[in-house]
Amino acid sequence: QVQLVESGGGLVQPGGSLRLSCAASGSIISINDMGWYRQAPGKQRELVAHIFSRGNTNYADSVKGRFTISRDNAKNTVYLQMNSLKPEDTAVYYCNAHLVAGPPDYGFREVWGQGTLVTVSP
Repeated sequence: QVQLVESGGGLVQPGGSLRLSCAASGSIISINDMGWYRQAPGKQRELVAHIFSRGNTNYADSVKGRFTISRDNAKNTVYLQMNSLKPEDTAVYYCNAHLVAGPPDYGFREVWGQGTLVTVSP
């Protein structure tokens, strides 16, 4: 069974930095794209950043210039470097991947991680 495991969340002061990691494990043939989403209390889940297998990226306007997404294809891992954090960045951050699973469950899959909480507060 394919799963995504996030790490790196926590409490940070405004202006601080955090680095999130998300590792995919299980029977995987290839990963097409990976991304980070977030959901703040009382709000809908939104896209934060997205990266394709060839490295091209896109970001939400609210995080451009502050967050950087990257991936290590050899490790099936995606990262989110978050700088100049603001209180409005407080949310549960979820990792997402579109991939091709291997045996026994061959086929395209969309997989979500369990989420990691980021709290930005003085």
